[in-house]
Formats: sequence, structure tokens, C-alpha cells
Amino acid sequence: MRRDPDRNTALVLLLLAHLLVAAGAVWAMRRFELERPGLLWVLAILPLLSAWYLRRRHRRHATVVLPTLGVLARGPLDWRARLVHLPFAGMLAGLGLLCVAMTRPQSRDAWQDVTREGIDIAIAMDVSASMLARDFSPDRLEAAKAVAMQFIDGRPNDRIGLVVYEGEAFTQCPLTTDHDVLKDLFAQVRSGLIEGGTAVGMGLATAVNRLRESEAKSRVIILLTDGVNNAGNVQPVDAAQIAAQFGIRVYTIGVGTRGKALSPVARYPNGKYRYDHVDVEIDEEMLQEVAARTDGRYFRATDEAKLRAIYAEIDQLEKTRIKVTEHSRRNEEYFPLALAGSGLLLLGLLLDRSLFRTTP
Repeated sequence: MRRDPDRNTALVLLLLAHLLVAAGAVWAMRRFELERPGLLWVLAILPLLSAWYLRRRHRRHATVVLPTLGVLARGPLDWRARLVHLPFAGMLAGLGLLCVAMTRPQSRDAWQDVTREGIDIAIAMDVSASMLARDFSPDRLEAAKAVAMQFIDGRPNDRIGLVVYEGEAFTQCPLTTDHDVLKDLFAQVRSGLIEGGTAVGMGLATAVNRLRESEAKSRVIILLTDGVNNAGNVQPVDAAQIAAQFGIRVYTIGVGTRGKALSPVARYPNGKYRYDHVDVEIDEEMLQEVAARTDGRYFRATDEAKLRAIYAEIDQLEKTRIKVTEHSRRNEEYFPLALAGSGLLLLGLLLDRSLFRTTP
């Protein structure tokens, strides 16, 4: 008669089987969605089967009374006797993994179709000498450029162009989605490139011309100036009327502190300016009328923080429309668990009927 290993060996093997099943269940729950999570309650039968097995093994063996245990304690105990509980532990683990597989773990492939309705925006920027006034840091022009480039970074789906004007106006950058190129051209903008003066109407008309053939559902001009229209042959209100006919909305921004500002008053032959404190004169009435005629708004930026807030408000007013259609596909992921469970169950049965087979 072959002697049964001690009860502790059985407990260790059964505990390992339970841990293997628990690991499989945790893996399935963390990585996938369970189609039938309620079936996890079936795993409660595993501890009952373990208790039944231990009780059954204890009852199966007869008791032999020996005068001393010394001989048996020193005697050999072969590996099959030590692992006699392995087949049942394997079958128990296999059954548990099959129960986890029955919950049908599933992964989901999800993707989206995104349709973007971008907005075409033309920024018309005054680059006259007065934009070098130092009530902004380092001056109005550089502050306006920096804030505008941050605004561009926040509009990745829109086509944006740049028009600059002094006594005349020209397109520095046509409408484009290549914002890196646009920002490079923005960085090159400086005062004194063209005839002096402030042709607000010409700047607005040039921006309208860039947008009039646009097929975008929303077309916007951001017109920035720090002075009064005193050059060009187009009046700002007339240009606004044309913009309104094309359905183009104009946001106007008056840049400059209230009162006096340290501004250039004369230019030396070497290209540098002489500065003095002069009154800040912005034709706010005209800018308000231009905005009103095109269903836009007028803003006054008295410092850089206010200018940033204005661009942020325009960003909120002109949100790009994005239509998202979601799709998903579920994939069954139970096969590894079912394969491992079936393999362990079959292996346990084979071992029980071969290497660990016992006779009453």
C-alpha cells in the first residue's frame, strides 16, 4: 500500500490552483470587458470542491497501527507519493479557468470618423510706426504678434492668413493650414516696410479680398489698429459694407493705453526713432461701426493681458465645428483561457489515470 503525503502538501497544491484561477480572472477583468460577468459567481464552487476532495481523501485510507514510526520517518517517500494531489489540483485549476472563459472576455476596437468644418480667418494688422509705442512690452507690434501667434497655435483646424498695412496694404501670407509657415512670416513683420500712414480701410478691403472666394461656412477678419484711418482710398466703413455683403464677420481691436504713451515721433537717418509721450488717438467710433455692420464686436486692448483676453474671447466665439462618428467592434478574447483551462483539465485527468493511478 502506497502512503498518502501529508495534508499540508494537498493544501499547498490546492491553494496554488485557486491562485492560478484568481490570476486568470483578474487578468480578464482588467484587460477586457466581460460579456457575462455574473458567471464569475460559479467560481464559488471551487472551494467547495477542494473541501470535498480533502474530506474524501481522508476517509479513503485505512489506519495502520505500527509499534514505531521511526522507520517510516526515515524511509524514502517517492515523488509520486508527494505529488499525488497534483492531478486534482490541475483539474480544479482547469475547471476554474473554463468558468472564467465562460464569462466571454471581449476587447473592443474603436475608431472615429472626424469631419471638421474649419473657419477661415484673416488677421489684418496695423504695422505703422505708432505700433512701436512702448505702452506694451516691448512695444505694441511685438506684443500683438506674440499674442496672435498663440491664437494661431490654438486653431489647428482653421485656415488663417495675414494682411499687414501702413499707408498701403498687402498680403503677407494667404490663407493656409500650414501654421508653421504662417508664424515664420508673422515673425518677419516689422514697421517701415511700406509707405507710412494708417490705411485701415485698405487693410480691411485686402482682408475681405482674401476671404471673398472662400467656401468656408464661417469667415472672420480680426482687424487690429492703434490709430485713425488717414491714408488709402478706401474708407473702413465702405470696406465693412462689402464684408457684410460676403457674410464676413469683422472683429475690431483698438490697441493702446488711455492717455499718453511713449511713442516714436521722428525717425533718424540710421533708421532709429526718437520717442516722446504723445496722446493715444484711436478712432473707436469707426471701429465700433465696422464691427456692428458685419455682426462682429469691437474690443479695446489697453495692455498685453487685455489683448490676450480679447483673443481668447474671439477664440471662444468662433469655435471650429467638429462632427464625430464613433465606430466599435468587439473581439472575443476567451480562447487563451479556454485553451489553458482545457489543457489543465485534460492533463489532470491523464495524470490521474496514469502516473498517479491508485488501486483501493
